[in-house]
Amino acid sequence: MFIIETICVAWFSLEFLLRFVQAKSKCQFFKSPLNIIDSLAILPFYISLIVEDEHIGEEKQGSNSYLEKVGLVLRVLRALRILYVMRLARHSLGLQTLGLTVRRCTREFGLLLLFLCVAVTLFAPLVHLAETEMGLCQEFTSVPASYWWAIISMTTVGYGDMVPRSIPGQVVALSSILSGILIMAFPATSIFHTFSRCYAELKREQERLESRLTRMSNANISGESDTFNDTESLVSEDTYKYFYAGK
Repeated sequence: MFIIETICVAWFSLEFLLRFVQAKSKCQFFKSPLNIIDSLAILPFYISLIVEDEHIGEEKQGSNSYLEKVGLVLRVLRALRILYVMRLARHSLGLQTLGLTVRRCTREFGLLLLFLCVAVTLFAPLVHLAETEMGLCQEFTSVPASYWWAIISMTTVGYGDMVPRSIPGQVVALSSILSGILIMAFPATSIFHTFSRCYAELKREQERLESRLTRMSNANISGESDTFNDTESLVSEDTYKYFYAGK
């Protein structure tokens, strides 16, 4: 597994260096979000190699506190390797569309978060009050603990770890579930239309780029054929003059 990872990281590093060398603006290159993700995905491998060497050296000396810190750093760096998956966004039209949609729908996501926070703040104390007054408060020990129940109920996840037992609590739960469905549905239409527009824009841009590359390749082929025809005409003209002069 280490050999496969080393080969992949070496290939990614070579690609990253070649793109950096060919970039016109080096500062703009490092400001690109995709290039930042690439660097965050590649660097932990090299840093982990250096830290592991220090970790082995400290094991021989027996420094326990330092070993714990180094082990924590190694675990964090290994977790950052999941950013390799984000490299697919460079070649995937769907992931690019998703990122562009999230960037353009920040206001809609903000409104969704605001509506959800207001509703959670409303239903969490209600269900805690209902369960406490009925004397069936087994899971809803406090209002902050009820916030977790309100969030998973309004997002229609429903783990089942906290369930209201009383009839008033169940009425509050029904109201929170229906409110959650409506709140989730409000910005969904706008986000869907934005996603469709972003996908159409990126699709047209991709087709335009492919057509441009096709025209460039056809132009190169036609240029080579014209050069070949010009060479043939020059050869035939020189041959004609040679035979004509000989006669």
